[in-house]
Amino acid sequence: MTQSTRVLVTGVTGQDGSFLAEKLLADHNISVYGLVRRSSNPNYSRIQHILEYERFQLVEGDITDLSSLIQICSDIKPDLIYNLASQSFVPTSWTQPLFTAQATGIGAVNVFEAVRIACPTCKIYQASSSEMFGLQPENAIQNEDTSFYPRSPYACAKVFAHQMAINYRESHNLFISCGILFNHESERRGQQFVTRKIARAAARISKGLQSTLSLGRLDTYRDWGFAGDYVDAMILMMRLNTPEDFVIATGSKHSVQDFVDYSFRMVGLDWKEFVVQDPRFMRPAEVPSLCGDASRARERLGWTPTVSFESLVERMVESELNSI
Repeated sequence: MTQSTRVLVTGVTGQDGSFLAEKLLADHNISVYGLVRRSSNPNYSRIQHILEYERFQLVEGDITDLSSLIQICSDIKPDLIYNLASQSFVPTSWTQPLFTAQATGIGAVNVFEAVRIACPTCKIYQASSSEMFGLQPENAIQNEDTSFYPRSPYACAKVFAHQMAINYRESHNLFISCGILFNHESERRGQQFVTRKIARAAARISKGLQSTLSLGRLDTYRDWGFAGDYVDAMILMMRLNTPEDFVIATGSKHSVQDFVDYSFRMVGLDWKEFVVQDPRFMRPAEVPSLCGDASRARERLGWTPTVSFESLVERMVESELNSI
């Protein structure tokens, strides 16, 4: 990183945004600007510990408002932008498909367009998603060349944003790299996401604060990693001289039932006594299995995940126990 590098992070209050801002601020030559929407009830809990940094500043704006992004890019002249903002909860994308398209799809294009107009030398990281792969053959492994088959409005919006990133890169010569990140979790995950929901329920049930855990399908498989590791990959991608797209994954998959089983074993309980399947949590179109091949990231970025599946679950459950 060069001296006095200015970095704009959209979605800074989310799981990935908070880890990213924290890691960037560890470099004293970087100033971080976090994009936040004006809200009557803002939630800064994940970034509370870095709000006092002189090199960290919150700026009001909205990725669905191109004019605000152009103004912000004109004022800050960022050297790097990490676009992490989106409507990222897959189940909500079926009940709010238009908002998801605006925030997750059009929002990304607004970022690209603002950079093209106001600061065309700025490097952009675009948060793509393994959900773009969607329905795949059984036991298939996905890499950067795997075809997309999106199975939710969220995934469709992410495919649009991903393809537009490539279009802006090739049409306008912008530096845009896409990280196709597989599921990455932590104690900072939103409580509506299944992994946090499971870890929290296991801890609360063990303390007598909750009696059951309602879930959808238990036989879906995902490649789960630690969010902090995946944010490291984002940073490495932005250090390259030329833009490139990378799958970021562990290469190992586990079922939702595996996550449940290990979480409850951590607190000495048998999950079968507490977990009930609820049709309300079944998706209209399910993705049975996803597992990524991050060979390109290992070879070209020198990136490897450091937290195992078991260690991730332990970290999340322990955090919930400590919070109780």
